Amino acid sequence: MNVRLALLAAGLCLGPAASLHAQPAPDALPRLSASQDRASVVGVSSGGYMAAQLAVAWPSRFAGLGVAAAGPWACARGELGLALGQCMFTRLGTPDLEAIQARYRDYRERDLVGSPAALAELRAHVWHGGADATVAPDVGEALVAQLSGWLADPEAQLRVVRDPQAGHGWPVDEDQATPDGTLANCQAGGGSHLLACDRDLAAEALNWLHGPPAGDPDGAGRLRRFDQSDFEARGLADAGYVFVPEGCEAGGCPVTVALHGCEMSAAEGDERFVRHSGLNARAAAEPRIVLYPQAEASLANPKGCWDWWGFAESTWQLDPMHDTRQGSQVEALMGMLDRLQADAD
Repeated sequence: MNVRLALLAAGLCLGPAASLHAQPAPDALPRLSASQDRASVVGVSSGGYMAAQLAVAWPSRFAGLGVAAAGPWACARGELGLALGQCMFTRLGTPDLEAIQARYRDYRERDLVGSPAALAELRAHVWHGGADATVAPDVGEALVAQLSGWLADPEAQLRVVRDPQAGHGWPVDEDQATPDGTLANCQAGGGSHLLACDRDLAAEALNWLHGPPAGDPDGAGRLRRFDQSDFEARGLADAGYVFVPEGCEAGGCPVTVALHGCEMSAAEGDERFVRHSGLNARAAAEPRIVLYPQAEASLANPKGCWDWWGFAESTWQLDPMHDTRQGSQVEALMGMLDRLQADAD
């Protein structure tokens, strides 16, 4: 594999990381008897691609999908050249939705993704910055077109937000965010990739997917580290995070899976997404559990991205299965959701 190409493909969400102090060994992810209804998955950049992979693989398990700064499901189709040329930049043209749909039909025939009927019932929220120099805005438009073709009633189920002046990252409300370090410039991106765009994307997305929270607007909760070794997959870090609002230990709270972008992983020294994305405040007000799995850097994945082009699969596979139910990271992430939804000990 060309090293430069690998670095570029892994380069979604580049930027310096914040250092972390040494932390104690994490506990196991708890069984919390979480609700199996009203779950959602959201993600930014490589996490947005992975969020779509989870939702398409298991649409019956999710009520909502939120994607920021990413393109259509299966955009790369297991090819590094397409990841670069059609899914980040568009020098090879915009994503080929007909070829992607053929991939979906093939997977469906082999029971590797969920049913079209379940997929059609999802609610979806898409955000993209018009000044995004990492994932071209036209790539985001391809995601909108793909979802519009899948959802039963796109006008009622799909919300699309385009910020013409915003760059690559996750927008936050400057008045509410209290990150360790400076927020990234809304237009330029970089840094923490929490963009000072005066937009609380976390609240906007979850309110669209699930409705406004009916709980305590000043609700609180606890952010915990957990051991990810129970959910082994290439590219996973040793520890992940889960935000548990007060009262959710008793069971019944729904879950949102939140997936960071490249170089936004706490394993790479940056806890800002898990602490300051706005998701915890919105979740505490519902209340709703937020699961923050964490990826880590490696030679094949130097920026700690989620696997949206096939690096985590066996090297002998001509056509990586990363975007199916059999994808190693997909299986691991769904295992984490299963654990939270299992009956408490």
